[in-house]
Amino acid sequence: MPIAPDDGQKRADLAASFQAAVVETLFTKCQRALRQTGLRRLIVAGGVGANRALRAALNGLVSAGVEVFIADLAHCTDNAAMIALAGALHTERAQAATADFPVRARWSLTEEEA
Repeated sequence: MPIAPDDGQKRADLAASFQAAVVETLFTKCQRALRQTGLRRLIVAGGVGANRALRAALNGLVSAGVEVFIADLAHCTDNAAMIALAGALHTERAQAATADFPVRARWSLTEEEA
């Protein structure tokens, strides 16, 4: 059932529920990665680090002995924007792009680059 355009509370509830689900998923994945690797440090970078709910959840790992490093909000920018800027600068300098590297959507936490 679609949400009526004027139903701000339902939209807010939907957004909050979505955020909670995403935060829970990312938190669980971070916990799993730490457990699988045996590492005790977590670095959060990029635009996702700007989400206050995620920051709070991940900082909760400190009580489990994990060092959590999250950049200041001013430095939590969208990686896509940074990639676009890099592409624009390369184009401006007339540098050709190459595609001679492997493209993979997912990399294993334990696999080293070939």
